[in-house]
Amino acid sequence: MSDMKFKLSDEQRALVGTVRDLVRSNFSGRVMKWQDGTFPWDNMHDLAKIGVLGMSVPEEYGGSGLPVFDTALVLEEVGKVCYATAMALMGEVGVQVRVISTYAPEKMKRDILPRVCSGESLLAVCMTEPHAGTDVANYRTNTTIKGDRATVKGVKTLISRADEAEWFVVFSRIDGQPGRDGIGCVLVNRNTPGFSVTARYHTMGGENLAEIQFEDCDVPLENVVVREGGFRKLLSAFNTQRCLNPSVSLGLAEGAFEEAIKYARDRTAFGKRIGEFQGMRWKLAEMYRDIEVGRSILYRACLTANPFPNPHEAAIAKMYCNEMALRVTSEAIQVHGGYGFTDEYPVSRFYRGARYGTLGGGTTETLKDLVGKKLMADFDPVDGFLGMGTF
Repeated sequence: MSDMKFKLSDEQRALVGTVRDLVRSNFSGRVMKWQDGTFPWDNMHDLAKIGVLGMSVPEEYGGSGLPVFDTALVLEEVGKVCYATAMALMGEVGVQVRVISTYAPEKMKRDILPRVCSGESLLAVCMTEPHAGTDVANYRTNTTIKGDRATVKGVKTLISRADEAEWFVVFSRIDGQPGRDGIGCVLVNRNTPGFSVTARYHTMGGENLAEIQFEDCDVPLENVVVREGGFRKLLSAFNTQRCLNPSVSLGLAEGAFEEAIKYARDRTAFGKRIGEFQGMRWKLAEMYRDIEVGRSILYRACLTANPFPNPHEAAIAKMYCNEMALRVTSEAIQVHGGYGFTDEYPVSRFYRGARYGTLGGGTTETLKDLVGKKLMADFDPVDGFLGMGTF
């Protein structure tokens, strides 16, 4: 039998170690600073110094062009300590930068991407609209093309980094073409006349989301980086997000689990440490089991990326890790008893962050339907499914 044990390369271990040291030394003491929605600029500048903000940027534009898997490893480490920073980082290594590096014209790549690496320019993706999130076919934001100019009109909501981002990657209908086939993508600079942030929402995870108005924003034609019929291209790029989102969930679960272990070793009841009670040991064992299952599913999905992950592997990883993080962080609160419900211990913060996972990047219900359709279509009535799965 061949050796199927999974191992990180020396380079990957060094990357994870560097990020882990930075997060523990610099980020852990700042966590509460970002709970009111303040953007974690200090942490982002620290990440830029060690090259993390350029992980997804190709080398020719100043980045390191790392695979999806390496990017997920870094987000996992940041998520163990600071949800707000992990979410801010995901905006610089996720779908936004991959859309630009894959589809934008050369001039825009050379203008935007090096400044992403240095932390000078932040990116935001604009998909959800007030009346449509998952229902992309009913997006109303429209880009009208006339000659060498394009005009963007519409409203996007629940947008991260709206007050900080320089460039917005806007999923938009092109020239009013109906349905999914009419969806393309346009880049809008925040200084474009007609751009405005019209509402802000503070989340239970600590970050701010916003509503954005594009009121006849006039941009050069080159800013329309994906034209009509480009939704499949955009969705392929978006599958990356379905590996990066669950990597944050995995990190949150690990962070909460580590806190639960510490508490179970230190807290005493009835004359002994609570971790010595069988019921508590079983609880910890189940938490650890769920984390390790999630890690295996997620890592396997990340390794399918070429350059984007397999959509069904990514969907399964996201479904499992998002829901697993909710279970584990909730159990970590239970381990802490009443203290877990207070902000004096970090487990409540991990739980609040974990609640985002099943909502962003494709809801759990949507992904279950996607996977279910695939199973119905691919099932072989004679041979069934191979027990080896994708191996």
